[in-house]
Formats: sequence, structure tokens, C-alpha cells
Amino acid sequence: MTAPLRLGTRGSALAMAQSGQIAEALTAATGRPVELVEVVTAGDRSNAPVHRLGVGVFVSALRDALTAGTIDFAVHSYKDLPTAAAGGLHIAAVPPRQDPRDALIARGGRTLAELPPGATVGTGALRRIAQLHALGLQLEVTPIRGNVDTRLARVLGPDADLDAVVVARAGLARLGRLDVVTEALDPMLMLPAPAQGALAVECRVDDQDLVELLTALDHAPSRAAVTAERALLATLEAGCSAPVAAYAELAEGDDGDEIYLRGAVISPDGTRDLRLSRTGTPADAAEIGKALAAELLDLGADSILGHEGHTGPGTQQFGSTE
Repeated sequence: MTAPLRLGTRGSALAMAQSGQIAEALTAATGRPVELVEVVTAGDRSNAPVHRLGVGVFVSALRDALTAGTIDFAVHSYKDLPTAAAGGLHIAAVPPRQDPRDALIARGGRTLAELPPGATVGTGALRRIAQLHALGLQLEVTPIRGNVDTRLARVLGPDADLDAVVVARAGLARLGRLDVVTEALDPMLMLPAPAQGALAVECRVDDQDLVELLTALDHAPSRAAVTAERALLATLEAGCSAPVAAYAELAEGDDGDEIYLRGAVISPDGTRDLRLSRTGTPADAAEIGKALAAELLDLGADSILGHEGHTGPGTQQFGSTE
């Protein structure tokens, strides 16, 4: 019998759910059995705000296990990955991306526009905090941490202390909890984080048999979209305290498929909000992202990024999908 492939995963409900889905998909596509191996990361052991935990806090332990050979491959929420490449490791597959929008869960089934001035809204991402401020709705925005159930309890539980929370819709979808969503936020209002909703399936670059096996899970349109978004992020060299957003969509154009990329850099208080877009072909995904980043820098994005938290290339950390 073929030994099961060892899939490393964080132990949270969301990480286990998405890793289990990848394991099932790989077995269905290739016939290879897969077992989940829980790996505890530094991010799982800390209660500090996500943006203060440091780069790669949810992925470094998984990558260490990969390098050491105690697991064969790992599944990451792609937005958790630093933009700098990890030596000896390879993103072998980007499976079909979940809807990358952010989701509002509010008391009384309210939408964002229906929240009254002074309503308390919790979220763990500076990008969301900045964009909520930029909307000018006079909301009280509160940084929060915790897994999906912990965050939902802040609104829906018996001890609820918030009027609403904003989380990634993709995480709720993978947990089968879309019933709690009161509004999926239009990207025109709340542009997602680069690679939000996407997964990265990573293995050792020298394990060529596994690299080839994992390509069965790769979805070219999702990979192209994520490539454009993360190229923008890498070119901006953004640090943890400077909210950056990006969203690429693929659509059929006159001469074949096109990528439409939107990018934004927003000051944490929402008073400066730079947004641009650019189109091109999927084959040029990385160049589209780099070019859009250059345009944002020309508009003064560096003056937002260059204050506190500018930590150099490849270091953006958006925190867990949860």
C-alpha cells in the first residue's frame, strides 16, 4: 500500500477545514491517500494584534516542518504568505479561489449602510479598519482577534458586545457558515487583501514527484489573479501598518482573457485613499501588478507606506483568513 502523504496544517477549525478539503480533492484527483498533521504556529500561541505579530507568523512553523521533512506538503491561506520566496520550497498549486469579498455580520440583519452612527464594528485587519474609516459612516471600529467562532460570538453570542464584525467571506464559506452573513461587501466599498480567498499548496522544490502530483489541484485563472495582486504588494514593499488592498478579476476581452486589477493604499485613519486600476493579459499578470504599484507610488503611496512599519520588500503580513 502507498503510504499517506502528510499534509501539515494549523489546528484551527478553519485551517483544518480547508486542509481537509484539499486532502479530499487530491485523493479524488490522484488516488493518493492524505493524512493531516497539525503544526502549531507562533500566531496560534499569541493573543497580540495580528499586525504586531511579525512576518509569516502563521506560516513559518509549517515551512520549518516542510524543510525538515516531517510533513510532505502544507496548505496556507495565501494572504498569510510573505511575498519573498522561501528557499527550497515551491507553490505547486493554487486551487480554485473562493469569493474574496469581505463579509459583514451585524445584529438585526443590518447592512453596512443601515448601521447607525456610533455603531461598534470589530475586525482584525488594518486594511478593513482603514476602509471603514474612509467610508465616513462615523462607525466605532475596534481591532479584534480570535478564530471565526470567537469573532461571531462578539455579535451573535449571549455576551455580544459589538454591533457587527467584518471577516473574510471565504473562511465562512469553508466552514459552512454563510448563513450568518448579512452583507457581502462590494469591492468598490471594501477592496480585499491581496490573495484573499485563495489557498497556496506548498511542497519542497526537490520533491518532483509531489510537485507534479499537486498540479492536479492548480487553477490557472486563480493563480494569475493572485500573481497580479501579490506583484503589486511586493513592488510597494508595504509594511504591516500600511493597509494595502488589491483585487484582480479575469474576464473575456476582445482578444481573449484579460485581467482587471484594482489596487489601493489607504492611511489607517482613512483620510488618504489612493485607488487605481489596470488591465492586461493573464500571461502578464506579474507585470500588471508591478506597473499598477508604480502608478500608486507616483501618486504618493510611498508617503503613506513610508511612515511607521515600512519593513522592506517581501514582508507584508495580513494575518489569518480568520
